[in-house]
Amino acid sequence: MTSVRPKLSADTPKVITAWDVMTGATVYRTPQGEWSENVADAAVLKGADADAALDIAKTEETQILDPYVMEVSDDGKVSGRETLRETIRATGPTTHPHFHKFNRDAEHA
Repeated sequence: MTSVRPKLSADTPKVITAWDVMTGATVYRTPQGEWSENVADAAVLKGADADAALDIAKTEETQILDPYVMEVSDDGKVSGRETLRETIRATGPTTHPHFHKFNRDAEHA
């Protein structure tokens, strides 16, 4: 399963993102090749490294769905032409701050 996304140049910093099959949560590929719900944990990649990581992620579609590259800044912050969409995916619903991912995590800590 794939979605059509804008093409990013090779030198654009990016992370690999997908949806967790079991929970439906947005996840990001870490430098260790694992999946995290926190975009700050994601490996920031460029060029062939990003292509290779995406190819690997596509083989894991029993654990995750629809992996793709997402534009970020050099320090891993959401950026680019899809900033609003990806910010919502990274932080949670826009309905009320109480329901944001990071607020829910803090309540359970």
